[in-house]
Amino acid sequence: MTSAPLIGWIGAGRMGVPMAGFILKAGYSVIVFSRSAASRQKLVSQGAREAGSAGECARAADIVFTSLPDDATLRAVALGPQGVLAAARSGAIFADTSTVSTEVSGEIEREAKQRGIAYLRIPISGNAASAQRGEVTALVSGPLPAWNSVRPVVEAFSKAQVYLGEGEQARIMKLVVNLLVVNLAQALAEGLALGRKAGLDWGQMLDTIAQSTVASPWLKAKAALLKQRDFTVTMSTRLILKDLDLMLATARASDVPLPLTAATRQLMQALIGEGYGEEDYMSAVKLLEKQSGLTELEVQQQKD
Repeated sequence: MTSAPLIGWIGAGRMGVPMAGFILKAGYSVIVFSRSAASRQKLVSQGAREAGSAGECARAADIVFTSLPDDATLRAVALGPQGVLAAARSGAIFADTSTVSTEVSGEIEREAKQRGIAYLRIPISGNAASAQRGEVTALVSGPLPAWNSVRPVVEAFSKAQVYLGEGEQARIMKLVVNLLVVNLAQALAEGLALGRKAGLDWGQMLDTIAQSTVASPWLKAKAALLKQRDFTVTMSTRLILKDLDLMLATARASDVPLPLTAATRQLMQALIGEGYGEEDYMSAVKLLEKQSGLTELEVQQQKD
């Protein structure tokens, strides 16, 4: 591509809107499609052109990005009769940023090859807050020449990019990263419940954790939010449950035991059963407090 490519963006959710917004700020022309009219308009107001369908978006673009919630949605958007691969021209690049299974990813790869379309897997490590700051990490696998063409666009919305190989390596790497995050979340929730039950001060406990040997950028960020009892959704419990199911399915296929992750899945399922499905997955803190006999009022009083 000798001139700046036209970027297609399909899926304008909590992650997609800010990432596409950074592409617009970098000076690229963007055509966007999302089932949510409100989400589309957020990008149109920043200078994007609106497409009437995923196919229209893909037909116009040189590089098509998707940011979608699950296997079923990606399969429909990518492989449907009016989808990305049916509409995109030969020589285009299709880059998916979703967290999905290697099975659906493999289906897309096979169809893309038949149509002369380069397929990149670019799952994103980060959340809505880091996406808004342009601080996500892009995990990349697929044809290297296609990645070399797309990299400047991805650099517009990410702080780091890691190329992992020609196949499904990025999909697996994303599951590894999320496995660590969700298990750390359960460990943090359990530790906080234990400390509160023993009478530790809420704020002092979180300050200490953030300065301890286990502190990490993720833990420090979560500690700062939890100190204020801020459970703003970064990733919903229902969405992290989907990721856990992907981890466990991948482990079963590879004969890898994941006992801790299996236990964490049960906690997330319990959260959904208690009505926290659309809340942030760190609501595990609230559930364990409740199960420990600490009411929200008691926690608030101790925080004050």
